[in-house]
Amino acid sequence: MSGDELKGKVAIVTGATRKRGLGRAIALCLARAGADVAVTGASETGSLTDDERQDGWRGLPSVVDEIRALGRRAHGVYVDVSNSGEVKRMVGEVVAALGRIDIQVNNAAYPRTRDRVPVQDLDDDLWRRIVEVNLNGAMFCSKYAAAQMLKQGQGGSIVSISSGAAVKAPVNFAAYAASKAGVHALTSSLADELGPAGITANVVAPGFLDTARIDMLREEGRWEKRLSTIPIKRPGTPEEVAELVRYLCGPHARWISGEVFMINGGEVRRAAN
Repeated sequence: MSGDELKGKVAIVTGATRKRGLGRAIALCLARAGADVAVTGASETGSLTDDERQDGWRGLPSVVDEIRALGRRAHGVYVDVSNSGEVKRMVGEVVAALGRIDIQVNNAAYPRTRDRVPVQDLDDDLWRRIVEVNLNGAMFCSKYAAAQMLKQGQGGSIVSISSGAAVKAPVNFAAYAASKAGVHALTSSLADELGPAGITANVVAPGFLDTARIDMLREEGRWEKRLSTIPIKRPGTPEEVAELVRYLCGPHARWISGEVFMINGGEVRRAAN
């Protein structure tokens, strides 16, 4: 997508440091559509993969450079989205740098880790941390970005990235699925509360995406088994999801709010049947 449908808009995309990540794809898609974009990462010392290091990838600064190369203004912020004080600082910093906030994309998520176990084996502190980042982070970012949008009085868009797991709630996904399902309920409330001010709130819930997040599944047999559950027989791309986010933030989606958009090659639909 290229053009100027988002010209004059300022977007924040959280969790946008990975070269093969959804956050970067969303940030670049919004920039190509005309928006100036602020991107965030958890920390300056965040881990990079060997492939990223070999390619000279620097995380957040690299995404900022890419946005600027598209002719848009860009700003990078390191923030722990689970900390309300840091989120307030982030919003203030973005407004100081870029002048306003029109779009908030809640993409930051806790990395896939030791949580994919039965509830009886799930570490209590890990459960808390996943909920803090995935659910509390979406709430804090939505709350303080919306406060700025309300102050501006010109509407806005909030899009939270969830997962098909929030609907399927598969075995050994309790922490991740519950935290993302909470984002669905949060978004429903936001849509009702913010609608009178022209601020929309929606969820995009991807399925199996070809990003660095799923590299551990590329072992022989595991990848093929996973694809066999998807009617379209391939993973989605970050760019495909980014285009849906871009549409929901644009001028043709101003009457769409409070919805959950599944984008998964038909997988969750088939499971529901």
